[in-house]
Amino acid sequence: MFVKKLMLMSYRNYDNLSIEFGNNVNVFMGDNAQGKTNILESIYYCGFAKSHRTSRDKELINWNSERAFISLSVGKDRLDKRIDINILKDGKKAITVNSIKISKIGELFGTFNVVMFSPEDLKIIKESPGGRRKFIDMELCQLNKTYYYNLVQYNKVINERNILLKNKKLSEEMLDVYDEQLAGFGEYVIRKRLDYIDKLNKYSQDIHKEITLGKEIIKFKYQSSIKLTDDIKSNFRELLNRNRKKDIDRGISTVGPHRDDFSIFINDVDTKSYGSQGQQRTAVLTMKFSSLKIIKEVNGEYPVLLLDDVLSELDFNRKKYVLSTIKDIQTIITCTGISDINEYLDSSSKVFTVSGGKISI
Repeated sequence: MFVKKLMLMSYRNYDNLSIEFGNNVNVFMGDNAQGKTNILESIYYCGFAKSHRTSRDKELINWNSERAFISLSVGKDRLDKRIDINILKDGKKAITVNSIKISKIGELFGTFNVVMFSPEDLKIIKESPGGRRKFIDMELCQLNKTYYYNLVQYNKVINERNILLKNKKLSEEMLDVYDEQLAGFGEYVIRKRLDYIDKLNKYSQDIHKEITLGKEIIKFKYQSSIKLTDDIKSNFRELLNRNRKKDIDRGISTVGPHRDDFSIFINDVDTKSYGSQGQQRTAVLTMKFSSLKIIKEVNGEYPVLLLDDVLSELDFNRKKYVLSTIKDIQTIITCTGISDINEYLDSSSKVFTVSGGKISI
């Protein structure tokens, strides 16, 4: 899978832009605040219908325009795709794939697979469980539309249950109905997350050993208040019943996959609590490159890799691993200079210079 062409109109600091990409390494070079990350953001948006930087779509629209437009042409093994997205100031968006309008965001997932690695990804390790759940959910959504459906339904039921828990005229019978629905949707979500953690462990071992020259072993472990036995559904239902009084007192659902987490261990030490910043950065790098391999395993082709100003923050071994691994993967890189990656570029690589919303090659 690879990006063939990107067109932008009134997107961030780009009034009108058209770029054709090479199939291998594409580098966008320039000073900070010139619009390099905006290019990567627009490509990422075509995979998930959301930005990795903001939840407010209107921020993507050029300040003097009423709408922004993205068009992405994607080359695939079986059938090329063209994704067109209109983003309006009122928060609405219109998406077509090969000129066919899609009515739900879930229909877009899997059309264009992308993995992004940016400096902000260190938060996956360092901050709250929500960031780690978001990572695994986003990866699974682009691999499995049924997962997206079950996750959406689960969150919908959780919201309705929480409203009921806050109601003074609470209905225990209605809670029984919600709990049965949660147990069904929740079991599916947990099982798919567990499968993904297994795949992370499968691919991360060799990747992490190579990056750390064999000095470190990484392991991922899913954490849940629900017993992860063969009958997760029954275990979840029983836990909801056992916690019902506490949920009513607090007015919120206190257990379930919406509260789950996963831990990252390096040499059997919890990386979040005790890992150095270098180890945390390496763990994220390992996760991202494992994701590339998981997508290849499931879909039969690699996704597009976006590297947003991360090479300057990596030491020699990490940088060497990244640049020596991307030969078969279309990679789009932003950086302030190419002196440290020049030896990894060849005649098929394309280098773009970005300055004030203008791009030259």
